[in-house]
Amino acid sequence: MTEHSLLENLGNLGLIMLAVVVSTSVHYLFLKHLNQGSRLAQRFPQLRLGYGVVTSLIAHSIEISIFALAYKVSITSGFGLLEGNFEGTISDYLYFSYAAFTTVGFGDIVPTGPLRLLAGMEALTGFVLITWTASYLYLEMTRLWKIQS
Repeated sequence: MTEHSLLENLGNLGLIMLAVVVSTSVHYLFLKHLNQGSRLAQRFPQLRLGYGVVTSLIAHSIEISIFALAYKVSITSGFGLLEGNFEGTISDYLYFSYAAFTTVGFGDIVPTGPLRLLAGMEALTGFVLITWTASYLYLEMTRLWKIQS
């Protein structure tokens, strides 16, 4: 692995922060979209909850894809590797990103070098965004049960 200049390291940190900010912004926009569907909740509250779950899964998948792209860019830039059961396919990047985002971390693919920081930040971001989704859906269920009773 080669040594990187301060400017290159700052660029890598910028890439990591960009992935965090963009994925968090995507999440916010999806939850904002869900929250604006109040007319749907008045008419069909059961559909709203199911729609919220499906929409949240789509949002998380987009967020995971953003991090998968960040892994590709970071590896191409020489900031570490993904080693183990990794062949460099799109599905490999997505698989590792899903494992990191959900904090499952199977261990069959392991980041090396500065890429470990990206994996750690993805795990932290994923934990926060999944918790945000769970809180939102809990509030939606509470509203649904109040409407139904």
